[in-house]
Amino acid sequence: MWIIIGVIVLWAVFVFNRLVKLRARVKAAWSDIDVQLRRRHDLVPVLVDAVKNYMAYERSTFEAVTAAREAAMSASQDVASRAIAESRLTKALSVLLARAEAYPALRASENALMLQEELTSTENRIAFARQHFNDCVMSYNTKIGSFPAMLVAEPTGFKAESFFEIDEASRSPTEVKL
Repeated sequence: MWIIIGVIVLWAVFVFNRLVKLRARVKAAWSDIDVQLRRRHDLVPVLVDAVKNYMAYERSTFEAVTAAREAAMSASQDVASRAIAESRLTKALSVLLARAEAYPALRASENALMLQEELTSTENRIAFARQHFNDCVMSYNTKIGSFPAMLVAEPTGFKAESFFEIDEASRSPTEVKL
């Protein structure tokens, strides 16, 4: 009888520790995304300043990018709200970069090209970090929802995490009117 109780307690401790480890991976993966998003937030005003002189007639585009950046920076820290705000910033940046293609002098500017490349690199890093985060969330959510681990997860307060998803508006192609 004591052996069975001991095995159950050891199993519960093992499952609990596994859940803690998975939750820590989710938090670490979110931290990776956050670092890349902050990097992008820092690049946006520099890019806007660099292209502003060349694209004097694109004021509404600059205002949209600036507003989207501010909204992304002030979004609450929950994953769903942050994903929506960041998706809007991505959309605004894609419009800015698409419109920049129409300015030959801008395409010849080494500084602007370097900033565009840096932003593209950051966007790729965000995509990889988002994929890693979503993989961690999937593993964590699967574990807490699986039997028999759910017998330990529910009473000890483990809750499902949200995926970092792109909102539907950002999935559509960028429309650029020149």
